[in-house]
Amino acid sequence: MNLLDHPDLADRLAAAYALGTLRGGARRRFEAQARQSPRLRASALAWQERFTAITELQQAQVPDPNVWKRIENLIAAEPRAAKREGPVESRNRSVGLWRALALGSGLATVAALGVSFYLGGELGQRESRLAQLEGNRTQLTQQNIQLASQLQAAPEIRYVAVLADDRSQASVLVTFDPKHNTLTLKRLGGFQEGPDKSLQLWALPASGGPKSLGVLGVNPIMRLAAGADQVRETPALAISLEPRGGVPGAGGPTGPVLFKGSLLQTP
Repeated sequence: MNLLDHPDLADRLAAAYALGTLRGGARRRFEAQARQSPRLRASALAWQERFTAITELQQAQVPDPNVWKRIENLIAAEPRAAKREGPVESRNRSVGLWRALALGSGLATVAALGVSFYLGGELGQRESRLAQLEGNRTQLTQQNIQLASQLQAAPEIRYVAVLADDRSQASVLVTFDPKHNTLTLKRLGGFQEGPDKSLQLWALPASGGPKSLGVLGVNPIMRLAAGADQVRETPALAISLEPRGGVPGAGGPTGPVLFKGSLLQTP
C-alpha cells in the first residue's frame, strides 16, 4: 500500500514512528517507503520537532516537602515504639492498674469522654480531608495553568522542508510555525561556513526572482521571522553561501547555492 494515497494514515504512522511506538514489520515498511518519499521523511521529521518542543517545555518535578516530613516522622517513631514494649510482668501490672481505674470511674464520665474523643476525632479527620481536597484543587489548578502555557508556547508546524546538497544528503531541516510566524532551521549535516562567510535563506516563488528570508547564524538551531503569506506562496527554499552578513535580498544570491528543497504543507 502506498501511504501517499492515504495522507491521514501516513501522518499517524509518521507520528508513531517519531514517538517510537511504531514497531516490527510496520516500522520496517514505513522506513522502506520513507527512503523513497521525501514527503514521508519530512512528515516524520516534523513530528520529531513537535515532540522535542513539548519535552523542552516540561518542568522538572521534585517530591513534595510533606513526603520527606512523613518519612522523618516514621523513622523517629520507631525507637519510641521499641522503648514502650516491656516484659510480660510489666504488661500484667498495666492491665491490673487499668482495671482498678475502670472500676473507680463512673459510667457517665466514661461516656462523656468517649463522646468527646469521638467528636474530636471526627472533626480532626474532616478538617484533614478538607485540607487535602483544597490542596488537590490548588495543585490541579496549577497543573492546568502550566499545561495551557505549554500548549500556547508549543509550535504549530504547518510547513516543512528538507534542504539537501547536490548529493541528496539532508543538510538543513526547515519548519514553519504560523501561530508564531517563525521559521526554524536545524542543521543536520556537518557543513561549516568560514569566518568570512554566511549562509542565507532564500524563498523560490513560482514566479519572479528569489527573495531573501534571512541570514543564518552559526548555532545548530536558528529561528527567523516570516509571514504566512511569504511561506504559503513559496514552493521551494534554497540556501546560498554569501559574504559575511549576507547580501541585499533584491538582487538574489551572489554565491553558490549549497542546499535546496521543496516546501511541503503538513497534513
